[in-house]
Amino acid sequence: MEDHKEEIQKTIDILKKGGLILYPTDTVWGIGCDATNAEAVDKIYALKQRADSKAMLCLVSDFKMLQQYVEEVPEVAYDILKYATKATTIIYDRPLRVAENLIAEDNTLGIRVARDPFCSKLIRKFKKPIVSTSANISGKSTPRNLKEISKEILEGVDYVVNLPLKNKDAKPSSIIKIGGDSTVKIIRK
Repeated sequence: MEDHKEEIQKTIDILKKGGLILYPTDTVWGIGCDATNAEAVDKIYALKQRADSKAMLCLVSDFKMLQQYVEEVPEVAYDILKYATKATTIIYDRPLRVAENLIAEDNTLGIRVARDPFCSKLIRKFKKPIVSTSANISGKSTPRNLKEISKEILEGVDYVVNLPLKNKDAKPSSIIKIGGDSTVKIIRK
């Protein structure tokens, strides 16, 4: 596995300053920032021209980090993630320690455990979740590769990670909502 040490350090430097990154995830190219920094989250809403009532998700490096940012991870979530064959975002009740403007009005937050080696390592070294939202202006189609990302987005971020998107058949993740009573609802397949 490639090390990506230099790329990870450059990216972390931007995140620590409250900057925005454009980075390859385990699904599509994403715009990201420190998920605990409300000002940085606001910058993403502004760049995407997206209403701040429309929630974004964040990525964590592993189950241990997930448990630090959700009051209680339902047991069924572990089963879903263990057997998922594609990237899966789960919407959890009662998120903790993230920027208030990242949390939906119903006190939920979509979180995905990153499967991509670069993302996992980046988040683990950063020691905080990173916002992940598709690299497009709200309402426009999701770009499947770097070439499809608009000039506005490219110029609006502080750093573009210099790595290719490994997933050639890039598609957004599945989204599943788990209620406090462990009810499971598929939002996006």
